[in-house]
Amino acid sequence: MSEDSERTVLDARVLPAALAAWAATVSAVLFGTAAAWILAATLAASAMVVLLVFRGSWSRIVLVALVFGIGFSVVGAWRTAETVDHPLRIAAKETAWATVEVAPVEDPHAVGGANPGHMVFRATLRSATIGGQTVSGGGQVTVRGPGWAFADLLPGQSVTVRGKVGLPWRNDLTLAVITSEGEPVKVGDPPWYQRWAAAVRDRFAAVCAAALPERQAGLLPGLVVGDTSGLSPQVKENFKVAGLTHLTAVSGANISILLGAVLLVVRAAALSPKVGAVLALTALAAFVIIARPSPSVLRASVMGAIGLLSLVTGRRKQALPALAVAVVGLITVMPELAVDWGFALSVAATGALVLIAPVWVGGLCRWGWPRWLAEIVAVSCAAFVVTVPLMAAMTGTFSVVTVAANMAVAPVIGVITVIGALVALCAVFSTTAATAVAFAVRAPMWWLLEVSERSAAVPGATVSVPSGATGAAVTAGVVLAAVALLRFRIARRAVAGIVACAILTFLVHHVFGRDRIPSGWALVMCDVGQGDGVVLAAGDGRVVVVDAGPDPASMDRCLGRLGVRDIALVVISHFHADHIAGLAAVLHGRSVGAVGVGPMLLPENGFNEVMAAAQAYGVPVLGLEAGNRFSFGTVQLDVLGPLLPVPRLPGSGEARANDQSVVMMARTPAGRILLTGDSETAGEEAILRSGIDVRADVLKLPHHGSRTTSTAFLRAVNPRLTLISCGRGNTFGHPHPEILEDLTTLGSAVSRTDLDGTVAVYGQAGGSVSVVSTGRGNVFG
Repeated sequence: MSEDSERTVLDARVLPAALAAWAATVSAVLFGTAAAWILAATLAASAMVVLLVFRGSWSRIVLVALVFGIGFSVVGAWRTAETVDHPLRIAAKETAWATVEVAPVEDPHAVGGANPGHMVFRATLRSATIGGQTVSGGGQVTVRGPGWAFADLLPGQSVTVRGKVGLPWRNDLTLAVITSEGEPVKVGDPPWYQRWAAAVRDRFAAVCAAALPERQAGLLPGLVVGDTSGLSPQVKENFKVAGLTHLTAVSGANISILLGAVLLVVRAAALSPKVGAVLALTALAAFVIIARPSPSVLRASVMGAIGLLSLVTGRRKQALPALAVAVVGLITVMPELAVDWGFALSVAATGALVLIAPVWVGGLCRWGWPRWLAEIVAVSCAAFVVTVPLMAAMTGTFSVVTVAANMAVAPVIGVITVIGALVALCAVFSTTAATAVAFAVRAPMWWLLEVSERSAAVPGATVSVPSGATGAAVTAGVVLAAVALLRFRIARRAVAGIVACAILTFLVHHVFGRDRIPSGWALVMCDVGQGDGVVLAAGDGRVVVVDAGPDPASMDRCLGRLGVRDIALVVISHFHADHIAGLAAVLHGRSVGAVGVGPMLLPENGFNEVMAAAQAYGVPVLGLEAGNRFSFGTVQLDVLGPLLPVPRLPGSGEARANDQSVVMMARTPAGRILLTGDSETAGEEAILRSGIDVRADVLKLPHHGSRTTSTAFLRAVNPRLTLISCGRGNTFGHPHPEILEDLTTLGSAVSRTDLDGTVAVYGQAGGSVSVVSTGRGNVFG
């Protein structure tokens, strides 16, 4: 490529105007009307100075940027004032009730936390009735309500909702949050094109479910059309940790494939460029409707439309001006995008691919790298460099494995996207043909999921930093220093050596190491961090799971590695988050007989969250109490407790929640195993007073090794092996040194997840017990 050509492609004259418009809109949205007017006045004064004092082409570029900044500041001030003075915003400050007619702009999606059965969606306000006064529409609202009432809504559908008006969750020109506890008052018919789009998405998802394994079937629609409704919690968490979440946000790659396919057909049919552009624009509009107009879809679509305009006018497509015009156009129409993290990440990553990646590719090629490898490395590193400060500001964490993970999956992403697009297209006309095509995507999808899981399992895969501007500044400084340092040969060689050693260690540990638990185990205590998750083998292909860990991924990942597909019973020892947060992921995609729970302790616990997860997957809930006995294959479970009365006074439940833990004795091929949840001194003493025989070969130590376990209880159990589930570096001091000293005095061996990882227990001939973990293996007599 000639020097003149390169300059044309990297024409940056529009870029300052786009940045000025973006910054002015951000200032107005975040800091209010007064700040916007001050900024407009400051920019106007600066424009006068540039106009009167300076000359030259650069001064014209600066002047245009200042004019854009002034215009967007004024418009931002006006829009911010409209938002603040809107009757809904005023009602939100008083937590009043209102009846609103809205039109969703996105599909309703689930929310967790205190409202596990609720769904939320953004919508355009058409009208609002507050205290008998009706105001016309205009502006955006967020609607939250029960999933059973709102799950089937489609974008563009007219919905009338009665609910409490609350302040918006973030400052992005949203008028209010409408929280409804019932079904909509009135629901209109969705537009015909949204019904068509929903049918396409449903047919595509059905084909994926028929042709692919479950996790692949949930992921492929996300990669092709941005439909993540079927994505399993574990895959979602793995992608987040590995830095691959951007793959499920439809972006430029999808648009490029779509437009390229249309234009190839146009060329083969010998149609004129104008006809081809019209057809491609029609296909682009249809794709946006199907994929939903997320920030990344909008940015990529506008850039694609600009490219089509260039084709019609005969002007060469220029990536950087197209990106700048897309930013200006979208912020003009939707100013809330200026403070949207997804939009910022999409624009930054695209800018890096246009500005930084080509330079780095050239440098790597000059050092003798093959071009294909140079492009993979440069693209992954450039995207990481510009997005990691934004990720740090947004989440307070960033992934250190994202570059390696993205490089590893780069060869298959294009294949998956192309085949997935063909599957979606075929599904419109013939599900049989689409199913046949879908089988071709199994291998690359397996690789993508394998890389995400392996990357997420790397210790220290994510690093915590301060969120907000501080985190962004710190990570940006570190990244810039690293990039500057890599200009020196000795630094590059040192990094290459470190990377090579890390890759070798990773391969040895994960391919040849002992992280794969051998078959034949009686019990596995999964390494779920600061929480509990135990699996008992029933000997007939089924298992019993006791507790589900503190997050949506860790317990599910452990069950996946163990090959668990059939669960006879899931026992929730009690309703604290570190025992129930992963329940939905455990139930997802597995055959589960029932969920067993202990007593409910008033509203101060996660009982409703457990019930919502069980109902969502159609699993019955079984109440457990002392005296219950269950047999599953080679395992017999006796429920020993809780034996304390259930607190009934408001506010007393949380203080006694641990002592209401379900306590069970499991008789297994590895001997008697006592499972104690988070039971504390009072709960243990109640069981001892009852005269129940608590002697056990293996003890799952209560409450992660807290000091709340009495020496008398440990002596009564007298275990040969004690298992402790606790998180590495936890802030609670678990396990307590005095507890460890008591166990040493008793002669009990100890295995703990913070040091040993996942621990498997095996029964041996002669009554001995063996332990295999990701850290070590021992046999105890």
